[in-house]
Amino acid sequence: MALERTFSILKPDATRRNLTGAVNAIIEGAGLRIVAQKRILMTRAQAETFYGIHAARPFFGELVDFMTSAPVVVQVLEGENAIATYRDVMGATNPANAAEGTIRKTHALSVGENTVHGSDALETAAIEIAQFFAGNEIVG
Repeated sequence: MALERTFSILKPDATRRNLTGAVNAIIEGAGLRIVAQKRILMTRAQAETFYGIHAARPFFGELVDFMTSAPVVVQVLEGENAIATYRDVMGATNPANAAEGTIRKTHALSVGENTVHGSDALETAAIEIAQFFAGNEIVG
């Protein structure tokens, strides 16, 4: 097994409902360590850069508006196969299809307000982490 780092966002629907601790408990219960974490109000430029891959899609503006509507919690998670582990813990994008006990099944309100984001690959994780954290902010 490989020790990896992945990037996580607790989205505005989670912070509005004070779910940071509950979500963190699920993350830690899955054997992942939170090695960096901060609560920020994402700027429009940050959101547009972060979700740039979706810029041509019809939901892009709505997604950017949502991600800048309230604070988010950005995190770096570390653990054995952290990317796959966190994706399993998050559950399916649509909470109706998510497995019992996953973050999205337990806490998500809808496909759009689905509580968390997690990186999908090592390369993506590195880019996403670098967008929000300096190396000295990650203490594992």
